Amino acid sequence: TNMITLEQAQQSKVAPWDDVAQETKRYVIFNDKYPVTPGHLLFVPKINNQAEINYCFLRAVEYGEWLVIKGDADGYNIGMNSGEAAGQTVMYPHVHLIPRRKGDVEDPVGGVRNTIPGKGNYRK
Repeated sequence: TNMITLEQAQQSKVAPWDDVAQETKRYVIFNDKYPVTPGHLLFVPKINNQAEINYCFLRAVEYGEWLVIKGDADGYNIGMNSGEAAGQTVMYPHVHLIPRRKGDVEDPVGGVRNTIPGKGNYRK
C-alpha cells in the first residue's frame, strides 16, 4: 500500500478499525471486528515501515506471553496477511494476536500451517 501512516489510512477509509484497546506512541492495539477467539487483537503501526511492523510483532509476542502468564490464554498465534494472495483485505499492515485456549479446536496441530486447508497437520 502507499499509505504512509495509520492516520492517512483511517482518513481514506483503507483502515476501518475504530475499537481501540490501547494506544501508544508507536502503535495502536485494536480489538478485531471479527475475532477468531475472544481477545483477538490487531497491533497496528502508526507509521508504515518495516521497523515499525517488526516492533508490532515484538509487542504482540510480549502481550501473548503476558496473557499466558496471567492465565487468560494457554497459547497464542501471531501472524500478518501480506497481499491479496495471502488473504489480506485491509491494505494497511497489521499484526494479529489470536489467544488460544485448550479445546478451542479439536486438533490444534500445525497451528498457522492450517492457513492452507489440509496442510496443517503434518503428522497425518
